Amino acid sequence: MISTLFSLVFAEMGVILTLLFRSPLRKLLIVGIDQLKRGRGPLVAKTVAATLLVVFSAVLYSVMEIRRRSMESGVMNSTDEVLMAQRLLEASLMGFSLFLAMMTDRLHYYIKELYLVRKELEEVKRSRKDCEGKKSRRAEDTEKNKS
Repeated sequence: MISTLFSLVFAEMGVILTLLFRSPLRKLLIVGIDQLKRGRGPLVAKTVAATLLVVFSAVLYSVMEIRRRSMESGVMNSTDEVLMAQRLLEASLMGFSLFLAMMTDRLHYYIKELYLVRKELEEVKRSRKDCEGKKSRRAEDTEKNKS
């Protein structure tokens, strides 16, 4: 399970790095995430996240039980030390994975909003140039009519 969690964390880190820098791969990734967020995608993502959160809480509970057991006896045996280290590693990887998934979602949202704002800004600039062009033509026409 730990190797799976490591590969998940590294994959999410790769996705975040790809989203941070402008490249053709970024556009492809944004289109892919858009496709995932349609239809049943959000339901599946929420189900996976909820399952991961439940497993995360179970691992944390296991860590607390091991710690409580060692506090009662006063000494932690080697088996409990190994289990505690493994559970802490699993818990940290799961928590980091959930955090990176949330970061990926927010980055995708902000990048899409940035594209929309840039597009609207270009449209406003274009319409402003058209309006200025029409005003200058009207001014030229009125000067010609006066002459």
